[in-house]
Amino acid sequence: MQFPKNTHDCRLMTHDCSRSRGMTFIEVLVSIAVFVFAIIAIVSSVLYFYRTNTYAIEQASAVSSAQRGIEETVKTIREASYASNGAYPVVSIAPNDFTFYADIDADPFVERIRYYVQGTSFFRDVTNPAGDPPTYGAPQTTSVISETVRNIEQGIPTFQYYNLTGGEITNFAQIAEVRLVTMNIVVNVDPYRLPNQLTLRSNAALRNLK
Repeated sequence: MQFPKNTHDCRLMTHDCSRSRGMTFIEVLVSIAVFVFAIIAIVSSVLYFYRTNTYAIEQASAVSSAQRGIEETVKTIREASYASNGAYPVVSIAPNDFTFYADIDADPFVERIRYYVQGTSFFRDVTNPAGDPPTYGAPQTTSVISETVRNIEQGIPTFQYYNLTGGEITNFAQIAEVRLVTMNIVVNVDPYRLPNQLTLRSNAALRNLK
């Protein structure tokens, strides 16, 4: 008379198996839900970090761009030389505007270069000589060296000029006295937010003027 007992045991086993399979499915759903919530939390944290640090990222990018620009400018100023038509190397000087001659492309001609700040951008104009004898009336090529420059609104000169003895030149008609040029570039993406602005500073001696 063991058959009924076996039947009962089988039913119990079947019930236990079904129950086991149900728990496994629920556990899978819970695992998926936990995983999804974890991904959402990570993505939300990254987005929050990006939103709160956007200014710092933009400022770092602007500073890096300005640093490259000032290095290029200083290198060019150091190569100031007499023009292809024999004109004096320095054309004009001003707090935010400097024009001179230099060979920037290693060709037989010397270009006229103008660096200047206008608004919040730092520009470079290049004019190639044309004709025989050469003249500098050809159209100029303008490029942006750096943006978010705050020199004008902060009242900080982009260029300062010094003579052979180290004295600062304040009479901008004395172009023949210039021997050293100091650059100051004030960079700030948003002047109304921290961190504060950063000033990049460098100088260039006019090597071809003795």
